[in-house]
Amino acid sequence: MTTKYKFLKPYTFKNGVTVKNRIVIPPMTEAAALENGAISRDELRYFDIHTGGAGMFIAPTMNVSTDGKGFEGEPSVADDKFIPGLTKLAHTMKQDGTKAILQIFHAGRMSNSKILRGTQPVSASAVAALRPNAETPRELTEDEIEQIIKDFGEATRRAIQAGFDGIELHGANTYLMQQFFSPHSNRRTDKWGGSFENRTRFALEIIKSVHQAVEKYADEKFIVGYRISPEEIEEPGIRLDDTLKFIDLLAEQPINYLHISMGYAWRTSLNDKSDTEPIILKIKQVVNNRLPIISVGSIEKPADAEKIMDAGIDFAAIGRESIREPNWVQKVELGQENSINYTLSETELDSLGINSAFLDFLYDLHADLHWVDQDQPKDHFDKELGGVEGN
Repeated sequence: MTTKYKFLKPYTFKNGVTVKNRIVIPPMTEAAALENGAISRDELRYFDIHTGGAGMFIAPTMNVSTDGKGFEGEPSVADDKFIPGLTKLAHTMKQDGTKAILQIFHAGRMSNSKILRGTQPVSASAVAALRPNAETPRELTEDEIEQIIKDFGEATRRAIQAGFDGIELHGANTYLMQQFFSPHSNRRTDKWGGSFENRTRFALEIIKSVHQAVEKYADEKFIVGYRISPEEIEEPGIRLDDTLKFIDLLAEQPINYLHISMGYAWRTSLNDKSDTEPIILKIKQVVNNRLPIISVGSIEKPADAEKIMDAGIDFAAIGRESIREPNWVQKVELGQENSINYTLSETELDSLGINSAFLDFLYDLHADLHWVDQDQPKDHFDKELGGVEGN
């Protein structure tokens, strides 16, 4: 086995958990759960095919509350009835030493009444997202906010009982945790909105709730991660200065890693075109080795992942490429890089475990998956604006 790449070396978290390498499969929506949110056989087959190589595999995001569902075919962790299916999923993902991480979220205003079967979506404030056909959400009451915070803790308990190695809090991609932090979606004047301290309160209380669940229910060391989007283009919206200040705060919380959600790992500011320093390096400087960082975004070839390592970033996540090539890590380990598949053909979909629901989801996103045997190439998309690796 070759060890010429830094990303093949193991990593040990400060809580003592060791992962076998620095490659992560990020959470990618496959829209293949049963209608009620239960794990389907198709999902289990997909994960069985795609796991085993990466050090960590983060499952597609799952809602912690029934009104937190964001899209059709989304799995749920909002009720104990889902634990048997989640147990099968955790067991399936934990092949060959891969750590299974369950991402949990609440979609907030990024849902709609059709997906919620007639229920109005909720958010920090009654402000619609600046997206086509976005519905105006209902502002959450303080009691409802407290309940959602508890729901995240309960979801963590279920993940522990199902046998997952960790959870990832989805504080990115414009979902509810980000909505509370954003001055665009959060116009509240109570303790949950307004100042920087108030806009970060929701996330910090969720971290506290999750930590309490880990302390109470996890017999072994359990990983807690946090995913964050650095910027918004809305006005008012999240800007880098606020994000770096927030990350400085997150680095002191009882979490084990920070996952930076971007469509391109080396992206610079969306709002300040004169700033040419990659955002990931700004974040690295603020974190200052207090937490390991996962970088994602158009990382496809071994050289792409190694470039992340060379910059002192701890983990490289391969998303779309892991769909095309489930054995990416194994082939690199065996020195078979020339056999890595960088294209996707419709003739390979079944062997890759991609069912028609997942395929429809990819088509709807116009994902740039480097298709071959296609009459029309798929357009490039930015995962930060909603895409495969953005969940």
